[in-house]
This record gives sequence, C-alpha cells and structure tokens, in this order.
Amino acid sequence: MAASFNKVILVGNVVRDPEIRYVGSGAGVTKFSIAVNPNKRDAKPEDTLFVDIVAWDKLAETCNTYLKKGSNVLVEGRLVIRSYDDKDGNKRKATEVVINTMQMLGSPRDRQDGGSEAYAGAAVGGGGGRMDDGLDEEIPF
Repeated sequence: MAASFNKVILVGNVVRDPEIRYVGSGAGVTKFSIAVNPNKRDAKPEDTLFVDIVAWDKLAETCNTYLKKGSNVLVEGRLVIRSYDDKDGNKRKATEVVINTMQMLGSPRDRQDGGSEAYAGAAVGGGGGRMDDGLDEEIPF
C-alpha cells in the first residue's frame, strides 16, 4: 500500500464574517470561506479560489471572535470531501479544509476592529498551541 498525506496550508482573505453553531454535544463549529489568489503572474480575478474552512471547539470560538470579512489569515489543516443529501433529497458533495491551526496576518492596525491585539500574529491551534513545526528555519524559496 502506498503512503498518503493530507495537509493543506492556505493564505487568503476571509470572504464574509465567520458563523458559529453548536452541535448536540456542545462543541462549537465555525464555518467561513477564504479567497486565495493563484500563484501566477498572469492571474485574473476570475482565477481566485474560494475555499470553505471549518474549525471545531476552541479554535472555532477563536475564529468566530477574531476573524471578520477581509481579515488576512493563514490556515493549516486537512482536505475533507463529504457527501450529504440536500433538503430536496439530492446527493451533494462538499469540499472543505478542516483546520487545526489559524494565524491572523497583517498588522494590528489592519485588525483593529476585528478583536484583541493579544492575538496579533499568534498562531492558534485546536489545542491552543503554537505552530512550531520548523517554519522558523530558513525556507529555500
């Protein structure tokens, strides 16, 4: 069997304010979308990707509290494709990135209406930890 790996890292802008809901167990789930520009020199606005993001538990609450439309954010998680039946009974598929780390980007001035400066530039993970996975080392590109 071949090895597999499912990790997604994206940087983009929040398209609309995040929305939080609570499931039966009491866990919070926040959903929002980010706009990600392609890495092409001749990119056109229609090349922009809109990616649905899902955060759970404490990270869901943090995203809901501190992110707003237009916020620049880095997210890290895994790609999930799930199937469901819509209200008319039709089969649908949803492609989402379920995140375990979120980092607000930009200066505190850019975020002044979006929340506390205590979170300025801090990486927030599902367990509340920092994103210390060797990214501080020199990146060769």
